[in-house]
Amino acid sequence: SFLLLLAILSDMIDGPIARKKGQESHIGGLLDHSCDAILVALLLSVLTKTHGIPLLLPILVFVSFLQYILDSKALFGHNLRTSQLGRFNGIAYFVLASICIFSEALKINLLENFIIIYAWILIISTLASMLERLWTLLTK
Repeated sequence: SFLLLLAILSDMIDGPIARKKGQESHIGGLLDHSCDAILVALLLSVLTKTHGIPLLLPILVFVSFLQYILDSKALFGHNLRTSQLGRFNGIAYFVLASICIFSEALKINLLENFIIIYAWILIISTLASMLERLWTLLTK
């Protein structure tokens, strides 16, 4: 749980520092988002076994991140094309993983149904975000 907290704090700090110092770059943004996506997908994968999170969620996190990279053309030096729903989902993935991990560390018994409902809401919002990105790409 300490390492997760450290990862979240460093992620919240590194972007603003890079922007303030004028050191932000396309590759830096891509690496930052890649690390976030990998961490969240791995955490949620483990939590499918320990907290009953549907396996579909970490799969969608990974697939939606690939879509994000590809339709932004980030591999060709373009900026990542963000969306409000995508930003919300990215934060919500960390919140879900944090709830599971910190409740376990603090010995707080959360209702399993709450976690599963939260996960399904994220599955629906991730699918909506992916459809929104596809629609934007096709109508651009």
